[in-house]
Amino acid sequence: MTDSVAGVVLAAGIGARLAPLTHLRPKALCPVGGVPLVDRALDALGALGLDVAVNAHHHAAALVAHVDGRAHVSEEPRLLGTAGALGALRGWLDGRDALVVNADAVHAADLTRLLAADRGRVALLVADPEGTPFGPALRLCAARLPWADVAMLEPEPSGLYDRLWVPAAREGRLDVLGGEVPWFDCGTPASYLAANLWCSGGEPVVGEGARVEGRLTRSVVWDGAHVRAGEHLVDAIRADGVTVLVR
Repeated sequence: MTDSVAGVVLAAGIGARLAPLTHLRPKALCPVGGVPLVDRALDALGALGLDVAVNAHHHAAALVAHVDGRAHVSEEPRLLGTAGALGALRGWLDGRDALVVNADAVHAADLTRLLAADRGRVALLVADPEGTPFGPALRLCAARLPWADVAMLEPEPSGLYDRLWVPAAREGRLDVLGGEVPWFDCGTPASYLAANLWCSGGEPVVGEGARVEGRLTRSVVWDGAHVRAGEHLVDAIRADGVTVLVR
């Protein structure tokens, strides 16, 4: 079954709402539970036995170096959006359906549900209750897109919601698979911190090589960062000389 499906990790976004953290690294390399977001996505798709591609734009060189041959990388000189990114990957997909995840989505959904989806239909796996109507507010975990739909996409800036999902819904060939599971989009410091604390069970998260001489409460310290003696970080993210307070 997996020969007819390939995984795609969307990781090219600028991550403006997560600044200043994304001034330091692409959002896909920001760690959650001590693991870069892109690695969490690669591991989830790799566990399904899929070939995987990653798109890159913001801090592309850092992302390419990090992936280091573990996946096909599609570098975008300009942002192509979610649909344009797949248009640029048509040659690599080569007749296979695309199982698409966003690198910044952290959740507990079971991606194997999409492997059993009907090949002729668009299937969205969401973190909302079963039966939630289709719409832009759905909390997307992953999507399976038929090759026939992907083959029509061009490598031009465009989004999957308008280009594929809305037309599929109108044609009666879109399935929304609900789950009501924990879900975080890591798009803001608050959501990013919440994702880390969910992974750690509420304990502070300290990256490899970090030095913590002060105190931490509900906080994240990136790898290599330093919390000095006398400091007490509360609801905070310490990263490479930058401190973001979540209030």
